[in-house]
Amino acid sequence: MNKRILKLALPSIAANVTTPLLGMVDTAITGHMGGAVYIAAIAVGGVMFNMLYWLFGFLRAGTSGLCARAYGADDREQMALVLYRSLMLACCVGFAMIALQYPLAELLIAIVSPDPATEPLARQYFTIVIWGAPATLASFALSGWFLGMHDSKINLWISLIINITNIIISLLLVYVLGWKVGGVATGTLAAQWIGLISGVTFLGKFRLPHQSLAMVCRWEELKAFFKVNGFIMFRTIFIILTTVWFTRCGAKQGAVILAVNTMLMQLFMFFSYVMDGFAYAGEALVGEYSGGGKINQEKRCIAALFRWGWGLAISFTLMYFVGGEAFLSLLSSDKEVIGASRDFWWWAVTVPLAGFAGFVWDGVYIGRTMVREMAITIMIASAIYFAIYLILFPIMSNHGLWIAFVCYLLTRGISQWVLFRRNRG
Repeated sequence: MNKRILKLALPSIAANVTTPLLGMVDTAITGHMGGAVYIAAIAVGGVMFNMLYWLFGFLRAGTSGLCARAYGADDREQMALVLYRSLMLACCVGFAMIALQYPLAELLIAIVSPDPATEPLARQYFTIVIWGAPATLASFALSGWFLGMHDSKINLWISLIINITNIIISLLLVYVLGWKVGGVATGTLAAQWIGLISGVTFLGKFRLPHQSLAMVCRWEELKAFFKVNGFIMFRTIFIILTTVWFTRCGAKQGAVILAVNTMLMQLFMFFSYVMDGFAYAGEALVGEYSGGGKINQEKRCIAALFRWGWGLAISFTLMYFVGGEAFLSLLSSDKEVIGASRDFWWWAVTVPLAGFAGFVWDGVYIGRTMVREMAITIMIASAIYFAIYLILFPIMSNHGLWIAFVCYLLTRGISQWVLFRRNRG
């Protein structure tokens, strides 16, 4: 079982780790431009796209779960239909975002509410990167489908292509041509389309059966498709709310605190993408065992995933505890930001142990397509988050915000464990 988990998890981890590393590179590039405002602009621009793209994260998660169950049942027709429906929806939504980019920008800027110095740079970043929306969303669908087909190595290659392209182009445009935030944004845009082209190229190895448009749009199956993905979208809304609120509260405290929170959240994101590798393995394997009716193997898989989760959480906690200021110095040379970050470092150290269970359970729930139950647990966790924020933020300011976030992560894992045990009797 561990071999099967690692065969899927390790390529996913390798692919996922490049994403937070890329975020760290973007932060490092902007962090050496000469002021906290550049880091803040990338943070705000990133949150704006998170609000858009996370809402359609079901294009990856839903596709993965549905495809894995079809894979377990050895239903090649259904495997193909899941992919075609996801790609069709991704393209429709992506081009709609481009058409509506100006009202979307106004709405998102109003929600995040950055300070006057940060706003024009964040807006510049958004108006460039939005042209990659169709490519990004279609890549979500492809990533989930490749995982559901138990081929996470393809996602690794695509991720490497995207991130290496992004880094090279961003460095060239920023340090050679002096485009600053525009250079980082253009590098991201180019990498998104190159990633999609790579993903479509890899599809050729699977020799998918042809499906007519009438089959793809068959109403009864579309209803089931949207029902699963609708619950995942509902869950994602709550994740977006907590993340946006976290960034908004940082922005309200000024560019320095926003920059500090951005750097510390990069450490959380680094951990989360490593944990997601095992969650993705859970999606594929639990989906296969659940779709094939292999209950004993499913139980063994879940137990093994949690053993890996505990090990990773302890390892990252120790690494962050020992790493200290060295991590932050890699991300910024701004002495004011580095100095302010020391007061909040310990919250980043607690995040791995607080959050690992939620990631593992997400993989299990998606693999079993327990999407309604997953939506319920995120509602509970979000309620705890905002309740603690309302109590502690007026008293403890940014410390209160971090306490609310840590409790949110703990509540996700605990509520998912309780609900899973209840459903399994």
